[in-house]
Amino acid sequence: MVYIVIVGAVKRMITGEIKSKVDRLWTTFWNNGISNPLSVIEQISYLLFIKRLDDLELAQEKKANRLNKPITNPIFAVDKQHCRWSYFKNLTDSEEMLRIVRDKAFPFIKTLGTTGEDSTYVRHMKDAVFLIANPALLASVVGQIDQIPMEDRDTKGDLYEYMLSKLTTAGTNGQFRTPRHIIKMMVELMSPGAREIICDPACGTAGFLVAAAEYLRDLKDADGNLILNAPGNREHFNKEMFHGFDFDGTMLRIGSMNLMLHGIEDPKIEARDSLSEDHAGITEAFTLILANPPFKGSIEKSTIAKDLTKVISTTKTELLFIGLFLRLLKIGGRAAVIVPDGVLFGSSTAHKKIREVLVEQHKLDGVISMPSGVFKPYAGVSTAVLIFTKTGAGGTDEVWFYDMEADGLSLDDKRQPVEENDIPDLLKRWKVRNPETDTDRTGKAFFVPKDEIKANGYDLSINRYKEIEYQEVKYEPPKVILQKLRDLEAEIRADLDALEGLLG
Repeated sequence: MVYIVIVGAVKRMITGEIKSKVDRLWTTFWNNGISNPLSVIEQISYLLFIKRLDDLELAQEKKANRLNKPITNPIFAVDKQHCRWSYFKNLTDSEEMLRIVRDKAFPFIKTLGTTGEDSTYVRHMKDAVFLIANPALLASVVGQIDQIPMEDRDTKGDLYEYMLSKLTTAGTNGQFRTPRHIIKMMVELMSPGAREIICDPACGTAGFLVAAAEYLRDLKDADGNLILNAPGNREHFNKEMFHGFDFDGTMLRIGSMNLMLHGIEDPKIEARDSLSEDHAGITEAFTLILANPPFKGSIEKSTIAKDLTKVISTTKTELLFIGLFLRLLKIGGRAAVIVPDGVLFGSSTAHKKIREVLVEQHKLDGVISMPSGVFKPYAGVSTAVLIFTKTGAGGTDEVWFYDMEADGLSLDDKRQPVEENDIPDLLKRWKVRNPETDTDRTGKAFFVPKDEIKANGYDLSINRYKEIEYQEVKYEPPKVILQKLRDLEAEIRADLDALEGLLG
């Protein structure tokens, strides 16, 4: 089956007016003492979830009235009608509103969720805490959220992404948000299909999973039909396609809400420390991995899953995660993952071993060198994207390298839009890459044979193979230069004599 993506499709983006409303909502929390960005997003997420439940119920009620039939499996039972957004948003008594939301509606969403089943949303909500204690704050926030138009999935998703963009400080354990345009680039490089089983083992806010979902929603077959409309594809998309792991409860809740607000019904988001022995056991389960795992140095050896240490004997997280990706992928499964530059050229035995494993035992498809400012203002670390296929039987003949020097934003802490952007060129060249023609090592993209990489100790840094063109600079003969210096000295003497004459 041939799939195509309609490039440049018109998607509604949030307007300046709506952004202003979100900014005002954010300021309201800050002015009332809730200033941690993660906490603000969590509290807004809970209220958005309650609102979404009521929106779903209202849609069911309209359909039931149209068909003159009762609602099957209502979300809100008769004795839970006061938990509905459409009920408490109209209360004039703010203290009564707080009592209902805090003591009734919030506990309701922690235990029942969308259908009364033990969904991932509900599991992650069990440890949730409602921080809004001021009746006036709640009334203000509910009123502001109600004024933000969120009728369609795209607007909800864009709003949530805009909120997540406000996470401007690095998290714990080396976590920080991957820029959305880099995530989108990696998804387009991998071109996921309709029956993929996608995993991000360090999912955080679930940005990679959301981007993959958006890509697939726009994907069309050769006849111009949306691939998700083909038999079975929509159900797979909603229930089996998306998987994410994280050990941070806040991230699990935010990631789940992010996916929910992008219209994914039942993503499998699990509380799991991916490298830990306590959570070992998942093997060969996924066809595609997209990830930017946290790089926090070393971890305690006794806590590392034994099957990972069989792949690579190390305590460094950046190397262990590569071993994890290989464990999680099915044979033939693919990965696009971000790694710190040290993975490419590190000289330790473990560094060399993991590169050898990728090149010799599997198929290393590509190495994309990214500029060091990509993750500013969070961090200035230099990074690269590794693209590989799990084969278990080798397959690397030549590796494609790309030197990405600009990503469309300034490479300083401000990250303002600029004209220089290699991403469109990168995506274009990736699709038409050819070892027979991509041989110019002075250019942006080129192939390097496996044997040459092996001879260089499996070094994967692009500078090892890229050739720099030096322009010949011609200088004048020494005697000519010496005469020019004498002439210049004579001019200086003349000026000094003139100045002395003026001083009399």
